[in-house]
Amino acid sequence: MSSQAAFTAALLNVQLPCPEGLYSANGADPASRFAVYRNNVQSSLINALGDSYPVVAQLVGEEFFRAMAAVFVQSQPPQSPLMSLYGEGFADFIAAFEPASSVPYLADVARLEQLRTLAYHAADANPIPPEQIAAALSDPQALSELGFELHPSLYLLDSDYAVVAIWAAHQREATLEGIELNRGQQALVLRNGLDVEVFALDHGAGVFIRHLLDGQPLLAAAENSPPFDLSQTLALLIAHNVITHLNFKELP
Repeated sequence: MSSQAAFTAALLNVQLPCPEGLYSANGADPASRFAVYRNNVQSSLINALGDSYPVVAQLVGEEFFRAMAAVFVQSQPPQSPLMSLYGEGFADFIAAFEPASSVPYLADVARLEQLRTLAYHAADANPIPPEQIAAALSDPQALSELGFELHPSLYLLDSDYAVVAIWAAHQREATLEGIELNRGQQALVLRNGLDVEVFALDHGAGVFIRHLLDGQPLLAAAENSPPFDLSQTLALLIAHNVITHLNFKELP
């Protein structure tokens, strides 16, 4: 193992001793100085996870969260200097973390929070003016070929749990009382201006939006989806500036 690899390994694993070859310019004990540095690095990474996954932390409590995050830090160190990207594998880690199994929806809440981070940092795109969309929708000859391109910040999450209701309850001083935790929800995540927004969707609406993302024309996407309120779904997409391009595709 190279000296750099040994230093990195010891930096992330408190069980390993201070790497050989370190010295302190002021004569202080290198092992003590390294221990302080290692603690600061690990605390910074744990704090970064806490900033990205605040609802996860609220659901399990600060002590449990920091202990869980410390295990994650040791198993999955950063691969990028951008701390906004750190923790991409945290949801999957939580799903396999046995001490968290008593909170079965925890991993999906983490997935929702990760999507909010991705939406915040997604590329910008200008929305189509509502009147232009309305004109396209009112043209019966072109309607069958009309397709939408959606904002790069848009993400969908299918969950077996009431993930949107759980997340929303922690945006204010509320509890999970009255929430049917095992009632699955589809989450729509998007950035509208500078604000990242989260909505619960009907199953059919979620399937419809996935079809749009896959490039299906509007009418085909609607016909290939389970029953849903098309007008309500389009109104949601238009009101929150999701539609960025209109495409007219020739059908086979």
